[in-house]
Order: sequence, then C-alpha cells, then structure tokens
Amino acid sequence: MQAVRVTSRFLSAGVVFVALVVAVVGSLGAPLITAVAEQYDVSLAAAQWTLTIPLLSGAIATPLLGRLGSGPRRRTVVLATLALVVAGSLLTVIPLPFALLLAGRAAQGAGLGLTALMMATARDHLDEQRSAGTIALLAVASTAGIGVGYPLAGLLTDLAGIRAAYGLGLAVTAAALIVAALVLPPAPVRPASPIDVRGAVLLTIALLALLVVISQTALWRDHPGLAATTLVVALLLLAAWVILEARTEEPLVDVRLLRQPAVAAANLVMLTCGIGMYLLLSLITRYVQTPASAGYGFGLKTFQAGLVLVPFSLLGFAAGRVVPRFRERVGARTLLAAGTAVVLAAFPVFALARSHLAGPVIAMSVLGFGVGMFFAAMPAVILAATPTAETAGAMSVNQVVRSVGFSIGSALGGLVLAAHTTAVFPRQSGYTAAAWIGAGTTAVTLLITTSARTTVRRTG
Repeated sequence: MQAVRVTSRFLSAGVVFVALVVAVVGSLGAPLITAVAEQYDVSLAAAQWTLTIPLLSGAIATPLLGRLGSGPRRRTVVLATLALVVAGSLLTVIPLPFALLLAGRAAQGAGLGLTALMMATARDHLDEQRSAGTIALLAVASTAGIGVGYPLAGLLTDLAGIRAAYGLGLAVTAAALIVAALVLPPAPVRPASPIDVRGAVLLTIALLALLVVISQTALWRDHPGLAATTLVVALLLLAAWVILEARTEEPLVDVRLLRQPAVAAANLVMLTCGIGMYLLLSLITRYVQTPASAGYGFGLKTFQAGLVLVPFSLLGFAAGRVVPRFRERVGARTLLAAGTAVVLAAFPVFALARSHLAGPVIAMSVLGFGVGMFFAAMPAVILAATPTAETAGAMSVNQVVRSVGFSIGSALGGLVLAAHTTAVFPRQSGYTAAAWIGAGTTAVTLLITTSARTTVRRTG
C-alpha cells in the first residue's frame, strides 16, 4: 500500500511539473519582445509573433492532442509532443534566422495542449481525492506558470541576453520529457478512435483566423472593416465545424457534451471570465512599466515588472491547494462563483488605487487568488458531467475556450488604451476605462455562474 502511495505521489508531482513547464515556456515570449526585435533587427510588431505564435499553435494542437490522448496511446502522444517541444526549444537557442525562431516557438506552443492529457492521466490513475487535488493544481499551473516564466526570463535577459532565457526553456522542457518518461503509466485499454481529419483541418483554419484577428490590435485600429469581416468569417467557420462534428460518427471533439447545461455554462463562463482576467493582467503589467515621465507609472524594468507577477502565481497556487478541500462541503459551482467574485474585486482596486505601487501589487495578488480559485473549481464542474473516457476531449475544449478568452482580453485592453493615446503613452483615463470594462465583463460572468448554479439546484 505504501508503495502505491509513493507511486501516486510521484505521478501527481510529475504531471503538475509537466503542465507548469509548458506554461512557463509558453510565457517566455512576453518579456523578450523588445530584446528579440533588437537581436534579429525586426520590428516590434514582428517580434510580437514570438508570443502570439505559441498561443496559436497551442490552441490548434489542444483538441487534436485531446483526441489522440483519449485512446490507448496517450503516453506515446505525450512523449512525442514533449520531444517536439524540446526540438523547438533547441531552435530558439541556436542563432538561426528569425523565421526558424518562430518555428521553434510554434513547436513549443504545441506543448500547451498537454494540460488536458495530464488531467486525464490523473483521473485514470489516482484515487478520487488525490485526483481532484491534482486536477485542480493542473488547472492553476497552466495559468500561474506565467508568473514563474516572466520574471525568470526577464532576469536572464537582463543578465545574459535572450539566448540565456531561451536556454532556460530548453533545460526545463528536457527535464519535463525525462520526468514524463519516468512517471507516466500507459493509458487504460480503450479502443483507439480514428482522427477526424476534416474536423481537424476546419478547426485549424477557424481558430487560426479567429485568434489572429482578435490578437492583432493594430488591425482593428487601422483596418476595422477587414478585421470585422475576418472575425465574421472565423465565427461562421466555427459554426460550420460544430455542425460537422455533431454529424460525424467519430468526431475530433464530441460537441454533444455541450448539450449538458453544466458543461455549456462552464465554457461560457470560461470565455467571459478569461477576457476579464487577461485584460487586467496585461493592464497591470503595462502600467507598472510605464515611465513616470508619462505622468503616471513606475518605470519598472522587465525583471522588476516580472516580480509584480510573483504574488499572482503564489496566491494562485495557494488557492489551487485550498479549493479541493472545500469542494465536497460547498460544491464546485459555489467555489467557481466565489473565484469569479474575487477576480471581480481586483478591478476596482486597480481602477481606484494605483497611484502607489502597492495598489497594482494588491490588485495582482487579489487577481491571482481569484484565478486560482476559479481554475481549481472549473475542472470539477465540467468533469462531473463528463464520462471518464472523454476527460481529455472535454478539458481540451475548455482549454481552447480559455485561449480565445485570453486573446480577446489582451486585444480589448490594447484597443481601449489605443483609443486613449494621443502621443507615446495612453492617458490615465484609458487604464481606468479598460479596468471598468473588464469589471463589467467579469460581473456578467458572475451573473451567469450564479444563475447556472441556481438552475442546477432547482432541477436537482
């Protein structure tokens, strides 16, 4: 029995480590944009793709890996994907042309789709209590890892240049591959499902169009007609994909799971709250780096700005550890609503009390704890209505929805600030307006969450 517990402990730690590593690697692009532009002699807009492209490849790879990992070859899929991530990390370290750096970042982004497979592994091989706690930590790790990668990358860049920062990515992804090879067990014996090639191609095109258009602030500012048209086409393609999947015998994603009110509501909540979360995260990060000569801001360097994210990660992990202990007592939906309420509380803190650095730090801390609660509770809400064999697929959909929400939040914040910019930096009013817009979006999320919880209680 003790040997089983030790094995379970190693497995739990191993899958969380893999999820944390891919999140850290995915966030390496954010603090390196300026350094990449200088190193490769490209524009800041081009360098921005070192952040955008891993998010795109991650969103596209997630549902595909979710389907592949639902069968008996999950271990092989995980190890092959991590090997791809390591190869991509190597491309970012070797001094090669800028196009190959982007190719490396795209390969790294594919690892973002592994979180759902780690959740499926935990659900299959751990007892119920340890599985619930591990899945909650996995959900938090995939977001809180941003607060780990940002300061580390900033410090290494300041000390030794971007090669050192990307070298960190190579080291930790190689370690994740070794850990996965040592601790991941074979998946339970299940019939292998064929890959829905038509659904995969259509979803790739739709997500590529959607995430590109909502992540490019300049496109909305300079060519709003083209941006709106692209958005409509992307949404129509997504609608066509949903119809195709509903009529496919072995779909890439079983969209019939969305007929479950709890699953559909959870994904809607993920979208709207994701918009608010990432909007505030990007606002605070940008605000504290603005030089005081703009009339506000604190002029923090990359590493110093990264330290502002440390409370976000620490409190997010703390919430991820605490939430599973209360799930049986108060219910996952109540905890999801409570996490949304905490996220909502962070907005007025930033909107009204940012004249001193303590204000943004407190707002980031509150946001981190709320995000931790939210993501720790989300898997339990979805998996309560999901068959065990469909764990990877259901959580993959949720991961994609989160990526879309984060991209919208980032673009929305940039658009609002651009509308309040007359010279180099936005006016203070831009940050205030963006914060209250984010608060409104999160308030809608809280309304949806509490309404869904009430409906379930009445029907139950």
